[in-house]
Amino acid sequence: MRAARLTSAAATPTGPGADPVVLVAHGSRDPRAADATRALAEAVSAARPGTPVWASWLDHTEPGPTEVLRDLAVAGHRRAVLVPLLLTAAYHHRVDIPAAVAAAAQAGPPLAVRVTDVLGPADGTVDPGLLAGLRRRLGEAQPGRFDALVLAAAGTRDARARRSVGQVADALGVEFGVPCRVAYASAAPPATGVAVSRLRAAGAGRVAVSAYFLAPGLFHDAVTEAACAAGAVAVAAPLTDAPEVVGLVLRRVDDQPGGRGATPAG
Repeated sequence: MRAARLTSAAATPTGPGADPVVLVAHGSRDPRAADATRALAEAVSAARPGTPVWASWLDHTEPGPTEVLRDLAVAGHRRAVLVPLLLTAAYHHRVDIPAAVAAAAQAGPPLAVRVTDVLGPADGTVDPGLLAGLRRRLGEAQPGRFDALVLAAAGTRDARARRSVGQVADALGVEFGVPCRVAYASAAPPATGVAVSRLRAAGAGRVAVSAYFLAPGLFHDAVTEAACAAGAVAVAAPLTDAPEVVGLVLRRVDDQPGGRGATPAG
């Protein structure tokens, strides 16, 4: 595997003890997704001057987290914080990210890597910043008055991950005082169009769709098309670099007890 060319969203750190932050996104063939991740990295860097922030991807886009961690160790860093840009703690969080950290440990100087919680519910708790980001994007979609919501997510076969999406939907429904149902773009029912149609059939006159996505791409495009075809009044944009998401990322960085602890890499 060739070495990655590190292109940080921040300049060389100026403050003492500024451990690098490595953001790890899922990755997509759609270039808009990588652009969104880079924008989030830049926003996190701007919010935390002196801390180098790196974007990486598990698939489709380079560099991967293994390459970034190896190159940080070679550059002289001894610690790093890895933040999974994931909304559920499913396969990628349980398997792919630990494997990437382990692969980085196979060569190079030692690097202690702390992997944080995902951005979705941690220990059953929905971060208020996540809800605020969803509210922001829904407001930007200008749905007007609505009497029901659909929270559209990418989809997973992991039952625990689906329960966490349900927790967000429940909390979002409470925020707006309307019923909120979950829908998925893949891997699990119901599809977004089905969820919208069911709510309308149950008497909801105006159904809006909140997008439980961190980046644009084919899934969000499919959700938008299906929701509009089913009669939704608005579909929110993905969270991308919303200020509330930036704050959530930094809380994950700072919340050491909520992470997985430091794992030697190298």
